[in-house]
Amino acid sequence: MLRTIIVGSCVSVQGLFVKALDGGRIVVRVGERMYEGLPVA
Repeated sequence: MLRTIIVGSCVSVQGLFVKALDGGRIVVRVGERMYEGLPVA
């Protein structure tokens, strides 16, 4: 499932959902890279 997250103050990343973390953060995969951030509502 594709999810969009906010990384930093103004950078968003869209990728495949990997896992949920504590504090409401999630991890998404873009190619072979993993990004962690807050999901966009």
